[in-house]
Amino acid sequence: MKREYEIVNLHCGGCASKIQYELDKVKEIKDVNVDFYTKKVKFTLVEETDEKSLLKKINEIADKVEPGTYLKEEELDEHLHNHTHSSSGDILSKIDLIILTVGITLFIVGLTLPKSLQKDIILVIAYGLSGYDILLNAFKNIKRGKFLDENFLMSIATIGALALGEFGEAAGVMIFYKIGEYFQEMAVNNSKKSIEKLMSIKPEFANLKNKNGTVEVVDPSKVNVGDILIVKPGERVPLDGVITLGNTTLDKSALTGESVPVIGEIGSEVLSGSININGTIEFKVTKLYSQSTVSRIIEMVESAGSKKAHAEKFITKFARYYTPIVVTLSILIAVLVPLMYDGNFKLWFSRALIFLVISCPCALVLSVPLTFFSSIGKGSKEGILIKGGNYLERLKNIDTVVFDKTGTLTKGRFKVTAVEVFKGTENELLEYAKAGEFYSNHPIGKAILNYGSVEVSEWDIQGHNEKAGYGVNALYCGKEILVGSRKFLESHNIAIDLAEDFGTVVYIAVDSELLGRVIVEDEIKETSRKTIDELNAQGINVYMLTGDNLKTGRYIGEALGIDDDKICTNLLPQDKVSKLEEIKAKSKKGTIFVGDGINDAPVLAMADIGISMGKIGSDIAIESSDIVLMNDDPYKVLEALNLGRKNHQVVIENVGFALGVKIVVMVLGVLGIANLWLAIFADVGVSVLAVLNASKILTKKD
Repeated sequence: MKREYEIVNLHCGGCASKIQYELDKVKEIKDVNVDFYTKKVKFTLVEETDEKSLLKKINEIADKVEPGTYLKEEELDEHLHNHTHSSSGDILSKIDLIILTVGITLFIVGLTLPKSLQKDIILVIAYGLSGYDILLNAFKNIKRGKFLDENFLMSIATIGALALGEFGEAAGVMIFYKIGEYFQEMAVNNSKKSIEKLMSIKPEFANLKNKNGTVEVVDPSKVNVGDILIVKPGERVPLDGVITLGNTTLDKSALTGESVPVIGEIGSEVLSGSININGTIEFKVTKLYSQSTVSRIIEMVESAGSKKAHAEKFITKFARYYTPIVVTLSILIAVLVPLMYDGNFKLWFSRALIFLVISCPCALVLSVPLTFFSSIGKGSKEGILIKGGNYLERLKNIDTVVFDKTGTLTKGRFKVTAVEVFKGTENELLEYAKAGEFYSNHPIGKAILNYGSVEVSEWDIQGHNEKAGYGVNALYCGKEILVGSRKFLESHNIAIDLAEDFGTVVYIAVDSELLGRVIVEDEIKETSRKTIDELNAQGINVYMLTGDNLKTGRYIGEALGIDDDKICTNLLPQDKVSKLEEIKAKSKKGTIFVGDGINDAPVLAMADIGISMGKIGSDIAIESSDIVLMNDDPYKVLEALNLGRKNHQVVIENVGFALGVKIVVMVLGVLGIANLWLAIFADVGVSVLAVLNASKILTKKD
């Protein structure tokens, strides 16, 4: 059983990592994820247990890591975008802000005074006012047996400075540490708000039209399939459905990233999360709220945080060792160096304090997860739903992209272009073809069902068996009907002595006799050629898989600029799996498979990255894939690759910058060049800059 709680009073990214590390040891739970940015804790119960006792145990662990932190149950249906996180103005309470301001004022006054006892007293008071809470938390943590948290280390460093008579440095470091923490938290909160704004797509209400004609405002989760809802101009569409009355223009940009409004008229599909621009409409609900587009998007984005990238896992693990190593170095410098070198304990003790100040890995613990969090948020805004940081990370290392043809590179909107009758009449041929395709969900089957005026009664279909990718075997009016590919009919010992024709060919046989064939054609998407040209320009190998015959496959492949040896035709669903295995064996980095989802679920799951088309794709394919494209635009594959590379670049920048500055300051500290002022910049200053750098992904336009 999965559980989800809100975590309260969590203000430190490093503490979030420590809490997760401790919770991973709790035997009653597994799959723990502590998300610092959404302030959520998720886990799965391993066995039946007393949840009140378990929550108490977890809260004791959280409080021990960061005093005052605890878990509480979320309100029903609460989602990422409507969480109330503390704003930057709430980071410091009014009383704390007043005390810190007084401390800063005394610090400035103290610096202007000549060296005297009065000056030292003022600076010590300034130190106490600005850092009393840090000292208090350090004392509490000592009682809990914790000696390597940021409060304790900052307290030891500044108390050490006081012991050396450096009152100005001690007060200044404490004040700038507090100011740095404030700006760091403000930067993180601003990033969270930006992501929440991107995801502010949840409808708050639905206008339900009752059978007596009255309209009632209800919660979207209370609406049933088949209910009629009314959406007025400016309102958000609450659930998925089909328009039954009225015309309008719909803004789907929050779902698909497309800025161009879409016309909505009777019979048009509407998606939850869209905004109704200019006309009142009524529509019939086709999906419950829990299965609606907006609910699935929010669920995917929220769940993404639990699938961490290797870089995030590495930083979390690295942080556990970094602080003890740096603290150990500071002890060695304070004790061992003077013993072995010059005996000047005071000098080396002051230099060792620098190591204590920069021993917290906050810049890394905060910025690396935030980079992935920001990138996933950016992707969702552009209609690219990435299900986890691990999938985003893999995008940086791809050398092969494999496209399914139908519904991916082509529109998947087939139309019948020719009907060839070998025996009987055209109406008889279409009747048998429609009887075979009666239960089909495939675009080809739907094209045949929608062609012509011939109608078929479901009562006359006595049997129906579909073999995915091959065809259909049906019993209709006492006759055995075969509708499908050349291979399908030949497997039933029906000889087809005809040349391959252009287009997708569906053959029809009745009682083992070939009656004719129906030819259907698809249309290439507008951005398909551009996508493949740019992938080729980047040195990425592009393949196309299709069940079409060689003539049709090559015609479309050449129109798209795909090499002949990378156009794979006459493939059944199981053939696609073996073909992808063959392609993956040639790939030196990683392989992406992009499909519309119909019969593609096994291949999507097998690829290094599976990308499905969310608009026309099947539910099982969306579940099997790692990335979902909400507007079915193949060019989004290129945008996803670029986002993955940008994410990797920012991670490398932040890790290199944070570690580089800390190492340089450590070396300068040992040489006596750096002081505590520079050390505080290497700690909170670097954290602020790294967080801002991670946040730029959200605001930067491609």
